[in-house]
Amino acid sequence: MLPALAHICNWVFDLDNTLYPARVNLFEQVDARMGAYIRRLLGVDAVEARRVQKAYFHGHGTTLAGLMADHGVDPHAFLADVHDIEMDVLEADAPLAAAVTKLPGRKLVFTNGDMPYALKILDRLGLGGSFEGVHDIHAMALVPKPDPRAYRSLCDAFAIEPTETLFVEDLARNLRPAKAIGMATVWVDNGSEQAPGEDDRAYVDYRVADLAAWLEEILEQ
Repeated sequence: MLPALAHICNWVFDLDNTLYPARVNLFEQVDARMGAYIRRLLGVDAVEARRVQKAYFHGHGTTLAGLMADHGVDPHAFLADVHDIEMDVLEADAPLAAAVTKLPGRKLVFTNGDMPYALKILDRLGLGGSFEGVHDIHAMALVPKPDPRAYRSLCDAFAIEPTETLFVEDLARNLRPAKAIGMATVWVDNGSEQAPGEDDRAYVDYRVADLAAWLEEILEQ
C-alpha cells in the first residue's frame, strides 16, 4: 500500500460516474428523465425545465432536494421514475472488482441515489459482492451530499472514524465536507458535470482519471 494511505481502513465510493466512467453516459438517461418529470410537474417547456433542474442541482445538492423543498415532491415516486432506465451501456469491470477486493478494510458505497438503483448498477459492473453496504439517500434522511449531515450519517451508520477513511467521488464539491472531517479525498476527474466557481480544489488529495488503474497503483507500492 502507498505509505501515505497505510492508515486507511475504510474505503468509501460514490456511485454514478465514479464506479463507472462518465463517458458511458448512463447518467444522461437519468438527467433526461428528470427534465421530463419537471416538464410534467410544472407545465413548462424543455428549456425552462432544464434551468430549474440545474438550479436545484447546484443550489440544493440534488434536483430532488430542490423539488421537495419547493414543490413537495414525493421522493419515492420521483426516484422510481428517474431511475427507470436501461443499463445495457454498463459492462462488468473485472479490473476494478479485483482492485476493490484487494483493498484492506471495509468498502462502502455512498450515493445520493437510492438502494435499488445502486444495487442494479453494482450487479451490472460485477461489483455486487464487493461492498459491505450502501449508504443511500434514504439512509441520509433525504439530506444529500454535499450537506455535512450526510457525511455524519454515514459515519454514524457504519461506526466510521473519518481520519481512517478515504472517499472517492466524481463531483469535486462533494469532497470538501469529507476533507473537513478528516477523510482523505480522491477526485475522479473524468468529465462529469461540476459545480460552477469551483476552481480552488485544495480539499482534493488525489486527482485521478482511471479509478481501477489508480487503485492498482497504490496497491503495488
